[in-house]
Amino acid sequence: MIQHHLRVPPGPVDLGEWATDATPGFDGDKEEGKAALEEVGAELSELQERLFAEGRVADDADDAEGREGRGVLLVLQGMDTSGKGGVVRHTVGLVDPQGVDITAFKKPTEEELRHHFLWRIRQALPGLGRIGVFDRSHYEDVLIARVRELAEPDVIEQRYEEINEFEAEVLASGVRVVKVMLHVSPETQKERLLERLDRHDKHWKFNPGDIDERQRWTDYQRAYEIALERTNTEVAPWHVVPADRKWYRNLAVAMLLRQTLQTMAPTWPRVDLDIEEQRRRLEQEDPLQ
Repeated sequence: MIQHHLRVPPGPVDLGEWATDATPGFDGDKEEGKAALEEVGAELSELQERLFAEGRVADDADDAEGREGRGVLLVLQGMDTSGKGGVVRHTVGLVDPQGVDITAFKKPTEEELRHHFLWRIRQALPGLGRIGVFDRSHYEDVLIARVRELAEPDVIEQRYEEINEFEAEVLASGVRVVKVMLHVSPETQKERLLERLDRHDKHWKFNPGDIDERQRWTDYQRAYEIALERTNTEVAPWHVVPADRKWYRNLAVAMLLRQTLQTMAPTWPRVDLDIEEQRRRLEQEDPLQ
């Protein structure tokens, strides 16, 4: 299972020990990886449709009560160009968009700043039967906030435990949490940023601020290491996905989602409906009369 290859073990984290161009859990090449993604996508799509169907049928509190794990939250974190958007397009895009909620968290608004840092996160949690995707997340409040000193050190320290408690609540509410750090090298990031400058159709994606953030690469890596160590819990563990190879990155996240849904084992819901009666009605109906 790919989870065993990507899951962060308990204890201190050294990202230097995680190769950014490796393909843990998969022995094939790029073409084989793309073919594997199609195969995984077919099963992932059906599992997601079953989950979505369950959520549609369980539309009242009595039906939904006690149905553990009937939603999924995919948390994507990573440095600029690590491929969060690519995962959304090529991996999450394999399933029915009707059952997916995607939230890209940007700089907090004035209203959001008036609330607890998790307030806006709670507003975006997926409902029953849905897959929620966070393109960046509550972890920005212990990553960029730490590097840029946007909050006092004691406040940031407190946030780690608040995040752990929050994610435990999310799981208890029936939502599985899949946390992924897309691990890209500074060399690959530079190549991808240069590509955005070389191609006119990529200019819109270039942000001069990305160059400024590159100057703090070591600080960000350390901030990630601390966050991974402090919030790598049993109920919401972290996974580090090498992101230098786009095809592997997309496949790895797809396999993580598939395994999560497999353990949830969603089934086509039973409905309180006399199928034969409805069939007779339909066969006897003539809408032109």
